[in-house]
Amino acid sequence: MFDAQSYVRPFVLDEAGLTLRVLDQRKLPAAEVWTEPREVEEVAVAIEDLVVRGAPAIACVAALGLAVCVQGFDDDPARFRTQVEAACVRLSNTRPTAVNLFVALREIREAMAAAPGDADASALRALILETAKAHAEGDLASCLAMAGHGAPLLPDEGAVLTHCNAGALATAGYGTALGVLRRGRELGKRYTVLADETRPVLQGARLTAWELQHDGVPVEVIADNMAGALMASGVIKAAVVGADRIARNGDVANKIGTYTVAVLCKHHGIPFYVAAPWTTIDRSLASGADIPIEERNPSEVMFHGKAQLTPQGVGVRNPAFDVTPASLVTKIITETGNFDPGQIADA
Repeated sequence: MFDAQSYVRPFVLDEAGLTLRVLDQRKLPAAEVWTEPREVEEVAVAIEDLVVRGAPAIACVAALGLAVCVQGFDDDPARFRTQVEAACVRLSNTRPTAVNLFVALREIREAMAAAPGDADASALRALILETAKAHAEGDLASCLAMAGHGAPLLPDEGAVLTHCNAGALATAGYGTALGVLRRGRELGKRYTVLADETRPVLQGARLTAWELQHDGVPVEVIADNMAGALMASGVIKAAVVGADRIARNGDVANKIGTYTVAVLCKHHGIPFYVAAPWTTIDRSLASGADIPIEERNPSEVMFHGKAQLTPQGVGVRNPAFDVTPASLVTKIITETGNFDPGQIADA
């Protein structure tokens, strides 16, 4: 039985909807530091600077953060609506690859458009809060549902590989890929989780390992270049990852390095599963070639803390995501069931 109090959460909204606390994931695992963004720019920067990351969590924090920030917007209804639209534009420009962000902002825009023309600012504030909370609650429900669908696919023993962090920290709670892994352990499966370190920001080493340890799930960290050897030796029995956007044909955009894992799985005959809510599926895009890939600051590759890793003057590339072709995906696990990638277009 899921108990929200027993799992880590990346954000907490107070009952009145006036304060949003966001766990600064850049500080983990060394320290648990919480921030309280109160202005739209603070919410936007928190997303851009990876205070919060993970496609579903970004969407939730953008929506709930906006709901908190509108408390300070103009009381004139027309000016209020203008300020909300400007805020949506700013927030939509924070991270281009993950589609969940745009879904959450669209829900708020649609709610505002459907509101009566004579609605006052107080009513509009309540509407935005209600819409944002519904989005976050829906994300958590999706995570719990997809865990139930995905867990039976996992092996009873051995090791299951995951890449990046698709856990409670990346969602409204429980997680997508890690939610599936958690539920499998709850069902009595005895596998160990292997977490790729996930260069260059080390989401696997820092975040996945931290939250699975917190929840008592056996986890070990491996360097990104170790997966192939461990597959060849028979240690790894399956891989399960999250997603930031899935195209209509089943191509999957996820953290850089996911494509490599999928190729290795295909070569070794190991199932490669993707766990993601329907809000991650973008059927407006025909294939992964249409998914925008965020290029992040080269400093993420050049430095580890204050230590410079690359020679001065050498160029660096830092795409944050890659696209895994549908042909390499065994199943896409969603809150409504498990699908072959080719079924996504018509599901």
